[in-house]
Amino acid sequence: MNIEDRARAKEHVLRLAKEQGVKFIRLCFTDILGFLKSFAITFEELETALESGSGFDGSSIHGFARIDESDMVALPDPSTFQILPRQPKEHKTASMFCDIHWPGELLFEGDPRYVLKRNLKRAADLGYTFYVGTEMEYFYFQDSQSPQFLDQGGYFDLTPPDIATDLRRETILVLEEMGIGVEYCHHEAAPSQHEIVLRYTDALTMADNVMTYKLVVKQVAQEHGVYATFMPKPVFDVNGSGMHVHMSLFKGNRNAFFDENDPYHLSKTAKHFAAGLLKHAPEITSITNQWVNSYKRLIPGYEAPVYITWARRNRADLIRIPEHKLGKENATRIEFRSPDPACNPYLALSVMLAAGLEGMEEEYEPSPPLERNVFEMTEEERREKNIGTLPGSLYEALQLSKESELVRKALGQHVFNTFIQNGQLEWDRYRSQVTDYELRRYLPIL
Repeated sequence: MNIEDRARAKEHVLRLAKEQGVKFIRLCFTDILGFLKSFAITFEELETALESGSGFDGSSIHGFARIDESDMVALPDPSTFQILPRQPKEHKTASMFCDIHWPGELLFEGDPRYVLKRNLKRAADLGYTFYVGTEMEYFYFQDSQSPQFLDQGGYFDLTPPDIATDLRRETILVLEEMGIGVEYCHHEAAPSQHEIVLRYTDALTMADNVMTYKLVVKQVAQEHGVYATFMPKPVFDVNGSGMHVHMSLFKGNRNAFFDENDPYHLSKTAKHFAAGLLKHAPEITSITNQWVNSYKRLIPGYEAPVYITWARRNRADLIRIPEHKLGKENATRIEFRSPDPACNPYLALSVMLAAGLEGMEEEYEPSPPLERNVFEMTEEERREKNIGTLPGSLYEALQLSKESELVRKALGQHVFNTFIQNGQLEWDRYRSQVTDYELRRYLPIL
């Protein structure tokens, strides 16, 4: 946003906030792990905040700053201004996402939103705009203490009495009142598992929308006395929750991924981009799947990808190419299926874009598409076709990321170091635990 556009946006926010009786404004941002943070200011402080930001203690935010350099500034992005719905006419609350600065206006290199903006600039310098759509799955449970289902439905089921239908409907109404577009929603494959699909938009807006979406899903559930979770694999022996990411690059109004003469309607640009994702998928997995629990989802038998393959119709692959519809050339896209909804969307989109751009710049060629179920192939068949696998644990994923120059450049040194350190701490805490499985399995016999 240039200076003139920002000035107009600030004037619009101030006028709208005054007209609508907004009293409080939440200033929102995320830490490196992707947890949403916020603090509130009053309307009287809004103009100053829009002009020069609001100070806060960065040492209290994970991965931000040390105690001896704790002063930081949250500068609201006026284009993200949203009045929170369903409030009294007076003393309303609004929210804005912020960019984090050091005092003196120097951008903070550890801000995940800045990391994504920096990677988007790389694409913009090449003439491209990065567009993204997300399919985000989650579970409703009776409470946060144990995974007790609300229903026993399956894919697309409507199983009365279905409280989740009302929860999804109310969630979508709130999102749309906040200006977040929704394409559709439905029951997913596992009991009590659901999905809401956010409408395609530019990547920065999508990352902001993902953060808002997760908050709204949880708040609506809480208001109805149930618990919503984006934990990747909360229940053994059922499907986990994924965040399938649909992506394309545009040059102006033209979809750079479309080629009417290609059997898959994919341009060379799209194929190079996909090849970059396929090549670098193992080393970016610790970012797209950042928790120990993420790897309980990435196992054979539960629809989540394990093998590094691509195809058009096959939903077992890491990358799927949705069918081209005549007259819908701008909808041509790549679907990357390994991320889960518990990742930091700013960082995940950053490494995915970096991998795709490297594929374009180096003109990587993808392997032949695999139009059969890779899980039904023998190990020998997979070896013959040189089919690789995603990491099987957080530890393995971190080891690959640590050695990745692409991940280091995409995240920047500060975020890279902090993210890897946190992942290693997460793994060390996990591997030192004695689990219920071990007690049930070993205590009676050892």
